[in-house]
Amino acid sequence: MKFVKLAACLGVAIALAGCDAPKRDKTVDRGIDTKHLSQLKAGVWIDPNGCDHWIIDDGAEGYLSARLDKYGKPVCSGTAPPNTAVGPFKSGSSVSDPI
Repeated sequence: MKFVKLAACLGVAIALAGCDAPKRDKTVDRGIDTKHLSQLKAGVWIDPNGCDHWIIDDGAEGYLSARLDKYGKPVCSGTAPPNTAVGPFKSGSSVSDPI
């Protein structure tokens, strides 16, 4: 019985060890052509509800973030039909899209 408790405690300790990982700067692209995301061009993807999301595709990775107004509410501009991406979201990268 003591072995089971010891094994359970060890399992919990290992699981929690990942929680102490160092925080990373999410504004930096860590892919093949590493650069700050502000150097890439964003487009807009319209979700099925008609709301906007900023998107960037650098060829190897993609980034998406909800477009929000100054009050934190979603922006639903009607720029394009739902499930459509518009803008130069594949610009600013030297990596071709493998797909």
